[in-house]
Amino acid sequence: MNRLVLSASLVEMARPRYTPAGIPAVDVQLAHESEQEESGQVRKVVLQLRAIAFGTLAERLMRQPLGVSLHAQGFLTNTRNGKGVVFHIQDFKPI
Repeated sequence: MNRLVLSASLVEMARPRYTPAGIPAVDVQLAHESEQEESGQVRKVVLQLRAIAFGTLAERLMRQPLGVSLHAQGFLTNTRNGKGVVFHIQDFKPI
């Protein structure tokens, strides 16, 4: 199973674009900070993750202000060149 649920802040948004099929798409950067327990120790986690949304979800995401906290769900895949990871957002809610 490839499923990711993440609470993160919307820190960057590229200009909207359209796929060859005419579907709206928007690339964003998400930032996450939390404390997680690992092997009985608390670990501070800080990360930035490239993400993308398509269709009506992309249109909704484009209306969100930078800095908003989101609860996002989706899946991970490789970038086109295979040298990174992209979070494909399938649903989100501002928190």
